Amino acid sequence: MSRSRFIGLVLTAIFTSTALTAFDAAAQGAPPAPPVQVANPLAKRITNWDEYTGRFEASEQVDVRARVSGFIDSVHFSDGSLVQKGDLLFTIDQRPYKLAVDVARAEVARAKAQVELAQNEVERAEGLTQNRTITARDVDQRRANLNSAVGSLQGAEANLKNAELNLEWTEVRAPLAGRISNRRVDPGNLIAGGQSGASLLTTIVAVAPIYFTFDVSEADYLRYARMSNPRDGASKDAGTVVEVRLSDEPKWGRRGKVNFLDNALNARSATIRGRAVFENKDQFLTPGVFGRLRFYAGESDALLVPDTVIASDQAHKIVLTLGPENKVVPKPVVLGPLSEGLRVIRSGLTPEDKVIVGGTANPMVRPGVTVAPQPGEIKVATTN
Repeated sequence: MSRSRFIGLVLTAIFTSTALTAFDAAAQGAPPAPPVQVANPLAKRITNWDEYTGRFEASEQVDVRARVSGFIDSVHFSDGSLVQKGDLLFTIDQRPYKLAVDVARAEVARAKAQVELAQNEVERAEGLTQNRTITARDVDQRRANLNSAVGSLQGAEANLKNAELNLEWTEVRAPLAGRISNRRVDPGNLIAGGQSGASLLTTIVAVAPIYFTFDVSEADYLRYARMSNPRDGASKDAGTVVEVRLSDEPKWGRRGKVNFLDNALNARSATIRGRAVFENKDQFLTPGVFGRLRFYAGESDALLVPDTVIASDQAHKIVLTLGPENKVVPKPVVLGPLSEGLRVIRSGLTPEDKVIVGGTANPMVRPGVTVAPQPGEIKVATTN
């Protein structure tokens, strides 16, 4: 063997040994695949609910105004308190109206005296006609005087009732039960009454029951109109059972019924206005409060995953799944509502997909990375 060939074999052995040593070192120093828990999406038949936003409105609202003019004598309520129908709210100075009643009563008394006098004259004249002491023309004249006196009496009695009514209207009472606003006029101020230009004294809103108004899209309206055999009478017709929750309430704890659906869709917004009524026995709900309403929209088969596994990329909501060779594969999904604590997946997953439900907090778990899968489980939330 030549010397040059011997040197070549030695160098080849050295390089091979060095490469193997480096490969072993790299293999020993490589990080292990991060562990994750995987599970199939939970296939379950769910109840679908459609949700809408809206606000509460008073079932009745009245602007309190006086029917007669005068000076405010006293106020009989506290601002913002609850009042009952017929409660005294304001008293207008009654002295001029009491005088008007006295004048009207005096006029009635005078008219009654005129009627009695005319009646006596007619009776006397009818007795004298038998011996022809007076003519028939005189009798007719006295009967006309009697009829005129009766008419004057009726007018005086009507004026008395009007004066008494005006006196009654000096006491401004609540036309309905509800919560009253603050007084707009203090005692001592002159207010205008009547049918036009009357001064606003305060407002009252009824809070039990209370309305909730919301808008339904044209597409939803058409879908509801075609629904058949709805549960609990849930349909486009009035009487549909609905639930509502306030902005700070996690549960749907308030139940009511739809009692009105408008007769036409708004051409600009392509929505139709609906209204639900709630008893509001505790009078907690107040007109103007924002809320979310939902009602039954049928049942369907769905796939559910924990809401915590939903991630986002630049354009879609995604779910990390286990792909071939245990590599992480993201899948774009279309989300539905929450059901029993889990998120409904409308599209993007199949029942056979392996969803990564645990271990995603590890920064090493990202698309394309090889992971070490372990069995996991998806469960519905338990309620106490």
